[in-house]
Amino acid sequence: MGTETEADEGDVGDLEYGIEDRPPLGESAVLGVQHYLTMVGANIAVPLILAGAMGMTEDPAVTAQFIGTFFVVSGIATLAQTTFGNRYPIVQGAPFSMLAPALAIIAVVTAGGVQGQPDWQAALVQLQGAIIVAATVQVAMGYLGLVGRLRRFLSPVVIAPTIALIGLALFDAPQITTTDQSWLLLGLTLGLILLFSQYLDVKHRAFQLYPVILAIGIAWVVAAVLSVTGTIGDGHPGYVALGDVTEASLLMPIHPLQWGTPEVTSAFVIGMFAGVLASIVESIGDYYAVANLTGSAAPSERRINHGIGMEGVMNVFSGIMGTGGSTSYSENVGAIGLTGVASRYVVQVGAVVMLVIGFFGPFGQLIATIPDPIVGGLFIAMFAQIVAVGLGTLRYVDLESSRNVFVVGFALFVGLAVPAYMGNFETTLEFRDAVALETTLAPVLDAAAVEAIGLDGWLEGAVIALVDTVFIIGSTGMAVGGLAALVLDNTIPGTRKERGLAEWSRITEDEGSFNPFWDRWVGSDDAGDAASAESNRK
Repeated sequence: MGTETEADEGDVGDLEYGIEDRPPLGESAVLGVQHYLTMVGANIAVPLILAGAMGMTEDPAVTAQFIGTFFVVSGIATLAQTTFGNRYPIVQGAPFSMLAPALAIIAVVTAGGVQGQPDWQAALVQLQGAIIVAATVQVAMGYLGLVGRLRRFLSPVVIAPTIALIGLALFDAPQITTTDQSWLLLGLTLGLILLFSQYLDVKHRAFQLYPVILAIGIAWVVAAVLSVTGTIGDGHPGYVALGDVTEASLLMPIHPLQWGTPEVTSAFVIGMFAGVLASIVESIGDYYAVANLTGSAAPSERRINHGIGMEGVMNVFSGIMGTGGSTSYSENVGAIGLTGVASRYVVQVGAVVMLVIGFFGPFGQLIATIPDPIVGGLFIAMFAQIVAVGLGTLRYVDLESSRNVFVVGFALFVGLAVPAYMGNFETTLEFRDAVALETTLAPVLDAAAVEAIGLDGWLEGAVIALVDTVFIIGSTGMAVGGLAALVLDNTIPGTRKERGLAEWSRITEDEGSFNPFWDRWVGSDDAGDAASAESNRK
């Protein structure tokens, strides 16, 4: 097995700053904010979607505090992951993979209501409880090594479609495909990103380092001018509501358990755990993508374990704070490819900035004024980069092999088709009705006998949990495609060289190359690490 120094040199040459580089503080702050701007659309979209579903948007002050909490959690989670977790330069933020079970929980709670509490608060404490318990299992899976053991089954044939689907799964994001799209603003944003990052990057260093922040800034100023002059009015997708910024509270009282004490319902926990599993699949794909982009060795079992374990810890923290979870952000991975900035220090400085200004009300409102068409242009550039990174992983496999071509093609197709089918149902409640559980189970179950032995409630709950799990995983493209590729690649006959495992093993870092934070801070037995690495090689 290889080490980090044996990774492909071609990728390293495209980097302005590698993982261990520390640019000057001022430059790092700007670059760090740029990293965060690439994920701002999603990190605002998730709380706004949840707030709308809960009915929280009727109280603008509470909604602003809710959004601010997501940025505070994102900053702390990013610092924790880059310092104590896998130490990759990946921003942590609100996951879309956990959004489906969250909306299902909200739909169930708000449909019945809870006496003495507003619907949004009742739904939110249930959501918090489900995230905390499901994430506790994620912590155990990571730090007990259960997730890392899957690495031996992950060949480039599996990783390539999984990474590609991270980008492809969001090709129909509403910021891109909405019917009232402002193609002028979207095209302007996308054109500027392409101009700065691909055509002018050799003309001036600023274009190479700051293509995203420059493009968003210019496009936002254009949208703001058009809004102030009345060229576009309120209701237009490109409208910038500057008045909302001045009306925001200066400081927001963000603190743990701010919405109330979390409540735990077993059915909600099971549904949320399905979202956690989908998040794990996506995160592993992100780890491989970052290693690929930075020219680093593929992540070891130990690094994967610590990354997923820390994501679980931060999911528990996010539940305590009252948000919708935390995971690695694919948008940030795409930003590394566009800007060539992969510095861990840069991401950490950006996290500190986001953590501090997350308490600052006008900031959240200012970020919220970025119109969807601008975010859509950013998404196209980011997600296209991720798709290309995924497909680039296939350079390690034999593409003349019909089994490899079939596995990759099948995984990509079902990774798009199954979520498209699941998109016909807004919630798991609708999917349950479509499955028609009672009608389906009636011929095989004797209701009287089941009730007599006391399994009626348990059996119904188990079946509902199974259906909800199918819906949640089926709604996540990278989970569907990744699992399909995993099964096929490990069951269809193929040699290690054919599947890319021989080359994959050569470029994968030794287990001793990654030291947990307690080894780095407290000290470790280097000889023991070397012996462990040698044992793993054997």
